[in-house]
Amino acid sequence: MKLPEEAKLLRIFIGEDDKHDGQPVYQLIVEEARRFGLAGATAYRGILGFGAHSRIHSNKILRLSQGLPMVVEIVDSKDKIEDFLPWLDSVIKEGLITMEKAQVIAYRHNVD
Repeated sequence: MKLPEEAKLLRIFIGEDDKHDGQPVYQLIVEEARRFGLAGATAYRGILGFGAHSRIHSNKILRLSQGLPMVVEIVDSKDKIEDFLPWLDSVIKEGLITMEKAQVIAYRHNVD
């Protein structure tokens, strides 16, 4: 797959405990990005954060150690990212979605 030099970075901020049809939302996003044929997606677990409700979620406070912040990042062409947004909007009930320009330096798959 070839990515254009000028691509888009889609960043989704959600909670670890966020579910859709009983499945973790971050997992659904990564799986659906793959089905959409997007170049790649990565989910990260945060160690500290807060969102719209201003509640701190941290791995240092035992009772709040669940529900940590999650960030999912996806890079692909503008058109493919925009085609993905309606599905994403149907799944995200709470969170933040951002999109920004990304300059692709390299996108390689080593075939040995």
